[in-house]
Amino acid sequence: MIILKTAKELSVMQEAGKISAGALVEAGRVIRPGMTTKELDDALHKYILSKGATPSFLGYGGFPGCACISINDEVIHGIPSHDRKIKEGDIVSVDVGACYKGYHGDNAYTFAVGEVSEEAKQLLKVTEESLYAAIKMAQPGNRLGDVSHAVQAYVEPCGYGIVKQYVGHGVGRDLHESPDVPNYGTPGRGPRLMPGMVIAIEPMINASGEDVKVMPNKWTVKTVSGSLSAHFEHTVAITADGPKILTLA
Repeated sequence: MIILKTAKELSVMQEAGKISAGALVEAGRVIRPGMTTKELDDALHKYILSKGATPSFLGYGGFPGCACISINDEVIHGIPSHDRKIKEGDIVSVDVGACYKGYHGDNAYTFAVGEVSEEAKQLLKVTEESLYAAIKMAQPGNRLGDVSHAVQAYVEPCGYGIVKQYVGHGVGRDLHESPDVPNYGTPGRGPRLMPGMVIAIEPMINASGEDVKVMPNKWTVKTVSGSLSAHFEHTVAITADGPKILTLA
């Protein structure tokens, strides 16, 4: 069931979204070659708590970190570790959420650490642009398939692989609500978008091939091809005036 939010609920969700976005700003401020992914995670945890919120991901389904920190060929759900160091030239996806007054914000950004390859730069550019192409389609009266297709139409001409096993989702009192928001689909199909809906749109795009695999830790997902993967995400409210990004710093 898709839960429509009231104006009061959307106001609280905007605060949750701002904190979530602020955590990504903090990640961009502190991320550097030589730091461990656990050090990065600790910085985000401290930031979220300082804003009167709690990390949405910590303990969710047993996840041990505040944020999912995924490097290079890791698509999503990288577990923060004292043993994993970030290196010059890495691309690092940080997926983080904050729960504020019972409501969640959820967002992700893939950072280029130092000087990265041209291949990486192009992948990040196209993936981020596909997110905004999808957000433009999140208009009241449109169908969910219009949003999903916007990502597909933007990235496939570049020869990239769309991860299909993992999708975006509704957001609210629960971190993951209905509906699912795939990054591929048919225009004009799916649930009609209505004011009060809140969805997380999150393209997960591989440089080569769509196939992924779950690692033995049961969390981290990697590309089967070994190619780079990028991940960008915003929490977006459908309003009578069009899409409103809740996860803006």
